[in-house]
Amino acid sequence: MDDDSPYARWEQRTEIPLFLASLIFLAAYAARVLAESMPSFWQDLCLFTMLAMWMLFAADYVVRWRLSGQRLPRFARTHFLHTVVVILPLLRPLRIVPLYDAIQHRQGEPRLSLHARVIAYASLSTLLLGFAGALAVYQQERGAPGATMRTFGDAVWWAAETISTVGYGDITPVTTGGRAIAMGMMAGGLALLGAVTGSFSSWLLQIFSRESDKKPPAS
Repeated sequence: MDDDSPYARWEQRTEIPLFLASLIFLAAYAARVLAESMPSFWQDLCLFTMLAMWMLFAADYVVRWRLSGQRLPRFARTHFLHTVVVILPLLRPLRIVPLYDAIQHRQGEPRLSLHARVIAYASLSTLLLGFAGALAVYQQERGAPGATMRTFGDAVWWAAETISTVGYGDITPVTTGGRAIAMGMMAGGLALLGAVTGSFSSWLLQIFSRESDKKPPAS
């Protein structure tokens, strides 16, 4: 899409505020999950904050759809990540790449190389995915019959195992919701690790290639 199109201008203007809104959503959700003894007023305030942030995401989705000029089924297919983050707003912080692009559009040329940006994107996305996944699975698992995930620390450890594809098996989800979250985190972990290792390997190949070009030919 053209950089001067209404859709592109809308994205550049709203990406940073919406990313901040996604962090507020994540903080409110974390407070509701972790602060079990929190007074009902604060619980209701967190819930209201989450609903307000979700309404912002939904409104953004509708505006993007109208600006795209596409029919809704086609827009949902061609903008799959936008659709997913409206259904699962916990994943909204993972839109790191459009956020970085919006910042660079204001600042000029990017300061990091392509490989460094890919590694930075994937690393930050991994941390956000792990934290969000740990919160979601802990909410599903705590108090469930036969659950091995008894504390949030257990949930964080499990999330690290799952995203890194190690899977020791010492902590496993027993609920249907927990297992569904686990499948999503496995897929996300594989994609992020693949991006990091692929970019790092490409960076190493470029360095070795430059060093080989600098060596004088053997006499």
